[in-house]
Amino acid sequence: MNHLNLNLLKALAVLLQERHVTRSAERLCLTQSAMSRQLAALRSHFDDALLVREGNDYLLTARARQLRPQLEDILGRIDQLQQLPAFDPTDCQRRFCFACTDYVAQFILPELLRCLQREAPGVDLEYRMWQPQWLDHLGTLSVDLASTMGEVFPSGIHTLPLGSDQPVCLMSADHPLLTAEITALVQLTAYPFVQVSSGGDKDSFFDRVLTEAGLQRRILLSVPFFSAAFSALAQSEMLLIVPAHIARQAAKLYPLQALPVPLAGLELPDHHYHLLWHSIHEHDPAHRWVREKMAKVIRQSIYSP
Repeated sequence: MNHLNLNLLKALAVLLQERHVTRSAERLCLTQSAMSRQLAALRSHFDDALLVREGNDYLLTARARQLRPQLEDILGRIDQLQQLPAFDPTDCQRRFCFACTDYVAQFILPELLRCLQREAPGVDLEYRMWQPQWLDHLGTLSVDLASTMGEVFPSGIHTLPLGSDQPVCLMSADHPLLTAEITALVQLTAYPFVQVSSGGDKDSFFDRVLTEAGLQRRILLSVPFFSAAFSALAQSEMLLIVPAHIARQAAKLYPLQALPVPLAGLELPDHHYHLLWHSIHEHDPAHRWVREKMAKVIRQSIYSP
């Protein structure tokens, strides 16, 4: 027996509902001859007349009456395949993996977790330290969402903008530079630097500017954690090039202070922050709800740009 295609199944359902070839053809936007050919194919397939002419109307055969509820069930299930399941955050039982810097984990995740617990108590979060090399492989990793800085992202990556700011130079609250008039980059390179190795590209622009000026800085300490960098800065004369919103928060918790980066008339780069995910998650209702909630919390946070 030949297999029926979906169009023939739909045609049969309409024929059994309308019990009239002409009305069925109009409903399916077909010519009457095309509708008659489909009815002939259906009769051949089921080896049954299905519709028997009675005056100007048709009567359903016993086989047709048997098929009708089965067809409605089959086509209803097919329609359900096209519908996204309804999402209720209060019923969601799921763990999401979020990759970000330790700064986001320390200062923003607690507020996000409080929000999720209020509205989706069954949602759990798993934190991972964001690695820039993951960007090209996000679809194959068990990472649902990530936050990082950047402007251009690979195809297949979707983003929500979170904010933007510019870099500053962060140092201890009693650093000698705070009482000096900084007019040249060489005044900064007289001191060693700490560099935060995790997250997006925060300070490579500074090295390019130094190279163009014939200067070079010493990276005395490289660490993946902002908290370690802040603690080291507070107890030394090292310097840190860091986004302004992070510097503001650091100064609330540590004896630190930020100064503008002296670029001798050159424009500072803008840092753009994004929440991102792979396209495999784009149409997942639970994922959509969590990422929109996450973006809202980060944007509204006093720690965000």
